[in-house]
Amino acid sequence: MTSRNQQLFERAQQHIPGGVNSPVRAFGSVGGVPCFFERGAGAQVWDADGRAYLDYVGSWGPLILGHAHPEVVAAVQQAAARGLSFGAPTEAELEMVDLLCRLVPSMDMVRLVSSGTEATMSAIRLARGYTGRDMLVKFEGCYHGHSDSLLVKAGSGLLTFGNPSSGGVPADLAQHTLVLPYNDVTALVEAFAQQGDKIAAAILEPVAGNMNLVVPSRAFLQTLRELTAKHGAVLIFDEVMTGFRVGLGSAQGLFGITPDLSTFGKVVGGGMPLAAFGGKRDIMEKIAPLGPVYQAGTLSGNPVAVAAGLATLKLIQAPGFYERLTARTRQLCEGLTAAAQKHGVEFCAQHVGGMFGLYFAAAYPTSFAGVMACDKAAFNRFFHAMLAAGHYFAPSAFEAGFVSAAHTEADIAATVAAADAWFAAQ
Repeated sequence: MTSRNQQLFERAQQHIPGGVNSPVRAFGSVGGVPCFFERGAGAQVWDADGRAYLDYVGSWGPLILGHAHPEVVAAVQQAAARGLSFGAPTEAELEMVDLLCRLVPSMDMVRLVSSGTEATMSAIRLARGYTGRDMLVKFEGCYHGHSDSLLVKAGSGLLTFGNPSSGGVPADLAQHTLVLPYNDVTALVEAFAQQGDKIAAAILEPVAGNMNLVVPSRAFLQTLRELTAKHGAVLIFDEVMTGFRVGLGSAQGLFGITPDLSTFGKVVGGGMPLAAFGGKRDIMEKIAPLGPVYQAGTLSGNPVAVAAGLATLKLIQAPGFYERLTARTRQLCEGLTAAAQKHGVEFCAQHVGGMFGLYFAAAYPTSFAGVMACDKAAFNRFFHAMLAAGHYFAPSAFEAGFVSAAHTEADIAATVAAADAWFAAQ
């Protein structure tokens, strides 16, 4: 009998490219039929076949409180009853940006937008307008949204400019982007020595989450901050994923590095389409209508999304919130690693706050090349076994995972037990 998920996927492919509205949802990396979810509550989701799963994706990070948190849902309902959109300022926007600037001291001013892609695209345009330069530095394996400047892979040599990694991206545009290896201090120093006076900005995931979880070295972050300051380039921290996920001060607070511009998404919207970029006043004042750098959006600061974000940001400030979230995530990583080691399976896991990475490798990867060397086939088998047992991880070996405040010790223990059974069978 064909499952309801299978029926929906076949139907979806008639009018949606690949049957999904974002590529990784198609299970292309792991194979099989994607889950079509119907509802979520706390740490669980239910698919179209009525199967329940413990969820370690959390809509790719936003649901730090878990699914359908009652206070967030109530805030959304109240805001929606007052009006879905105005295309005009609201007082709730002011409360949101004031709160963001208080929680993230590197930001004097903030502009609200609707997606992480929009935030990073706008921050890069702003950096170029502020510096009068064109060149952008990004790091291999980091994903900053799907705008043209960022869909670029590394060139053939250490200091060659990038090549398009997507159809539709002009080669001439990609040549303004220099792609360097993550965590490579030597390459960073060489790049700025040769091109420093041409570089408008360097953009970085301060904890990489889009090539699986990769943690930066302190030397790498400090060198990047020193070199951008020395050469007059804008340092952009892409905290769309890490923002309020790795700690209340986000990654910049955790590592003690102050960027010039920051981008936020996911958690700031509490599951609704909301994002933001912000930074130093003298840079932000270059944005229209104050300055010559244009950025606009009909749904920017949407009142329903702002309500969800505000409710979420207020709840995560509760005393002990991040200590409990970190403890749950540590329990998962240590439990999975111990289970694998007990059965002689080459595997390790690590976390930063509520983000985690799983690797079928002997040691944590520190770069894109390290991630690519992990055993992807083993991950795919693990993914499907865990899915069958009712535990939903990201359907790709190249994505970080997320624990929510709704996950209990018993939830984590159940997941570790299911993994232990699979490791034992290998």
